[in-house]
Amino acid sequence: WLYRALMFLVVSCPCALVISVPLTFFGGIGGASRKGILVKGANYMDVLAKVDTVVFDKTGTLTHGQFAVTAVHPESTSEHTSLHTPHSTLLTPHSTLHTPPSTLLEKHLLHLAAHVEHFSTHPIGAALRDAFPDEATDGCRITDVEEVAGHGIRANVEGRIVCVGNTKMMDAVGAKWHDCPQCHDAHTSGTIIHVAIDGVYAGHIVINDQVKADSAEAIAQLQALGVKKTVMLTGDRKEVAEQVARQLNLSEYHAELLPADKVKMIEQISLHTPHSTLHETVAFVGDGINDAPVLARADIGIAMGGLGSDAAIEAADVVLMDDQPSKIALAIRIARRTLAIARQNVWFAIGVKVAVLILATFGLATMWMAVFADVGVTVLAVLNAMRALRI
Repeated sequence: WLYRALMFLVVSCPCALVISVPLTFFGGIGGASRKGILVKGANYMDVLAKVDTVVFDKTGTLTHGQFAVTAVHPESTSEHTSLHTPHSTLLTPHSTLHTPPSTLLEKHLLHLAAHVEHFSTHPIGAALRDAFPDEATDGCRITDVEEVAGHGIRANVEGRIVCVGNTKMMDAVGAKWHDCPQCHDAHTSGTIIHVAIDGVYAGHIVINDQVKADSAEAIAQLQALGVKKTVMLTGDRKEVAEQVARQLNLSEYHAELLPADKVKMIEQISLHTPHSTLHETVAFVGDGINDAPVLARADIGIAMGGLGSDAAIEAADVVLMDDQPSKIALAIRIARRTLAIARQNVWFAIGVKVAVLILATFGLATMWMAVFADVGVTVLAVLNAMRALRI
């Protein structure tokens, strides 16, 4: 009885489980980091492996977020002529008497937009500044800069209140905006930035963004992995969102959303995912400061580490260092493989120990078998856990 009791004591030592299972997760996290995927903890690996729905932000996530101005359409009716006369202090100093009136108005509109977006970190602001690079040295005084989430930016430029943003901002300040027939093609593929001066509509600027080369591949890989839904949430116009969703073969899209609307959409999606009446695991992929609340609310948040803001990276559970959407599918595969290896170690360790304990109960086991069930199984489980390092 003493010999059998000693064998039970040796076999029941949980070294194999205590060492190999955490080591498996550490190996999976390390292997993912080699591919530029930073996972902030083993618990997030577990959630990542169970993802059923992936929700994307558009700008900077599925698209490059590197906007370029493709068209400028100032309002040139008589009602607005006074805003652009040569006597206006807002007129760009680079204009000359030989500049055609239409070109003069276009430069003026870009001049205003670039000034208002001077302190913005949004890719749209960078595009407007790039389109008018001399705005930092023209001597105009800019004060009272205020960013309105989901609407745009307003600022005081040389004593005039200039608002640059979407149609919601124009409605808020009472500017009578309208679509422009001459840029219909640009409307279907670009983002429209409206400008108002002292509550009077001054025109709009068309900015275009390109879909990332591997975005379509990322969606296809997720669908191949069994992800049930791929959804896009964006504050952009419905026409632009529809084009991107169709191009990437997304399950659905929701456009013209404010940051708070995105949080509500995440909650609705997580509770009403098809094929199940239960809550399913939802991942959100974003990059901007406005995406931080959604990243925190989702079951698992994935941030773009290169282009993404500090707030988004801080709120996210997983960070993609090279901003490639195709790495999302790779991260899910790594997480699933890591969990599979951990389960192998659990079943192998418990199975061998139970078998030796049964043999020891009937006096058929030896101490060497007990040592193998403890130390030997631990070594084999550790070697198996090391497989998680290889991707």
